[in-house]
Amino acid sequence: MGLLSFAKELGKQVFQAGQQVQQKAQSMNPQQIADEQARMIEQYVRNMGLNISNVGVQYDGSGTVILTGQAATQADYEKATLTAGNITGVSHVDNRMTVANAPAQDPKTYTVKPGDNLSKIAKEVYGDANKYPVIFEANKPMLKDPDEIYPGQVLRIPQP
Repeated sequence: MGLLSFAKELGKQVFQAGQQVQQKAQSMNPQQIADEQARMIEQYVRNMGLNISNVGVQYDGSGTVILTGQAATQADYEKATLTAGNITGVSHVDNRMTVANAPAQDPKTYTVKPGDNLSKIAKEVYGDANKYPVIFEANKPMLKDPDEIYPGQVLRIPQP
């Protein structure tokens, strides 16, 4: 899979903030900070409940994430990419995971624009606004509510 780009300044806040974290970061070198951020990204991906074995995350500190491991399905592979990419501070994801019993395929994605909702996106990609639940289900557990999407977010678009 090639490098997938994301809006670096948008997404889920995963990197801890606060005074204690800032004080800890002051005593760390840039590589230690990047390693700690990689650990946070890995934990976030693991918490999504995706079926991935031996998940590994590398983060360069400037926005690029490399994912490794084996996804049970193409959907888990794609969701891992989007989970990592839709984190504030991440601009690119290089998913080097394998998919069990199948070659990994590049996912079809859609970047949310201002004014979009899932019905509008479904109308654009499927020709039928009533197919918005297909997009919502394909993006669980990253999406908790079909009305909570934001411009710049990258969504998985499954084949109908």
